[in-house]
Amino acid sequence: MQYDIFFSISQTPVDGHMPSEREMFANFFDQVKAADAQGFGVAWVAESHLSSQVQKTNRNPVIPHWEGEVGLNTDILQLAQKVFSMTERIEVGSAISNILCMGGPVAHAERLATFLTLHGLDADETRRIHYGFASGRFNFMNEASGITPRDIVEEAAWPALKGFQLQEACEIFLRLLRGDVIHSGDIPELTMSRANFRSDEDWEKVQKAAMERDGLSEAPTEIAVQKRWVFENIKLVPQAFRRDLLQLIIGSHDPALQEHVNTLAPVQVFNLSITRPDIIEDTHKRLAAAFHPDGGEWTRGHMPRTTFVFLNAEAGLTPEQQSKAAGEEARKALGEYWKALQGTIDPARIEKAAQNALIGNPDEVAAQIVERFHPDDRLMLWFDFFNHDSARVIRNQQAFMDEVAPRVQALIGKVAS
Repeated sequence: MQYDIFFSISQTPVDGHMPSEREMFANFFDQVKAADAQGFGVAWVAESHLSSQVQKTNRNPVIPHWEGEVGLNTDILQLAQKVFSMTERIEVGSAISNILCMGGPVAHAERLATFLTLHGLDADETRRIHYGFASGRFNFMNEASGITPRDIVEEAAWPALKGFQLQEACEIFLRLLRGDVIHSGDIPELTMSRANFRSDEDWEKVQKAAMERDGLSEAPTEIAVQKRWVFENIKLVPQAFRRDLLQLIIGSHDPALQEHVNTLAPVQVFNLSITRPDIIEDTHKRLAAAFHPDGGEWTRGHMPRTTFVFLNAEAGLTPEQQSKAAGEEARKALGEYWKALQGTIDPARIEKAAQNALIGNPDEVAAQIVERFHPDDRLMLWFDFFNHDSARVIRNQQAFMDEVAPRVQALIGKVAS
């Protein structure tokens, strides 16, 4: 089993304390340096854009009850250079970069090519950037970059249209990184149909808008999607960047898109802790056949699985006391999270989230891992969730590697024998 670590750098008040931006970044760098020494494989860092606190003042606030900022990392590539400069073994991943906003897929591909060129100037460099990409969770970040409906059809089709925009962006992004000369005319035409909408009513709204826009007398069964990015021949510079230092990961559970991007490049898949087990196993099965041959054989480690960790291995406590304390810490943090998202504490949601988290003393957490995960899985462990006590976060990281990981290995060996 492989162990990665996730960092949110989320500036939120905890127990009445709101850390400064300097404190947040100082905590992060302390924790990632510790994670490097502790043996974690990849440091995955959440990426966000623009102030969520200010966005609350707008007409349609997306998280009106959230205090502080969802995330302070706006550029994984700048952050990665800093991490690489102060660590020895750990690699860096984006979780996840939005390739629609802040310049779109061309700009993201160009920045990544520049990063890989500079990062790879040392011929002995082997540490990779794991570039997770998707279309972003919050639309206000895309809107600020001009990703908004352009006519009445797109307005009616929004937000279902977001999936088409991601597909177009992926095609541009991956072809440029592959080294192609591309023209927007090379990007496949896309069409919307009933299958792309949740209900007949949603699709009928789009059909009516198309009839009005295009002067049609009958409702169309398919509607062409207007391309978002239009350009003549382009190619990235720098061109001779170190592609061996890049691992791509898509943040989408759309099976067709997962498989399509793998016709262009080896692209792994992100997985959330709340994803149903049947979807996880189906993804492994499909990608075993569809994974791009340049990436070798598909393995379970190609889909890192995120999970909260509420571990208590504090000295001076009995195992029973550690277990109880971990449970209290988990429910408090999860309660604050759901309160921030929805304005209320929903016990049912907290309990469901707790069932997906790793909670307890070292023995309990090890047993939960063996029970819930495949021995070949790769876990993306989230220790800093609603926790600004950096010293405690680092102790939890250390306790996991020193006490939990060996127990997991022993339990897996016991089951195998």
